Amino acid sequence: MKYMLLIYTPDAPESAAGAESATGPRDMDKAWVDYDKAVADAGIRVSGDALHGPSTATTVRGPGQTTDGPFAETREVLGGYYVIDVPDLDAALDWAGRCPAMTLGGAVEVRPIVDFS
Repeated sequence: MKYMLLIYTPDAPESAAGAESATGPRDMDKAWVDYDKAVADAGIRVSGDALHGPSTATTVRGPGQTTDGPFAETREVLGGYYVIDVPDLDAALDWAGRCPAMTLGGAVEVRPIVDFS
């Protein structure tokens, strides 16, 4: 069954996103690389990407009605997602629990994907 893991991280200045130290990627960057590799190596990755920050968002509410950025203020931002194909919800929850966002004080929302076929 396919599940989407929506990755929320604490809101932080976008200029800090992807920053590297003088000695190389931060430990958290390595954690993300390791997690991404584990998902791929397990053969469960369907798709996934990181997202640019909320300031790049445009919300469409209806014909001709757009606003810059997200509508609601929140302390967490949607930073990316994975779509994984695993046997059941328990397996999806296990992968969500391994996500590096958890060590940042973030959250991973797990949602089953509807199959219309």
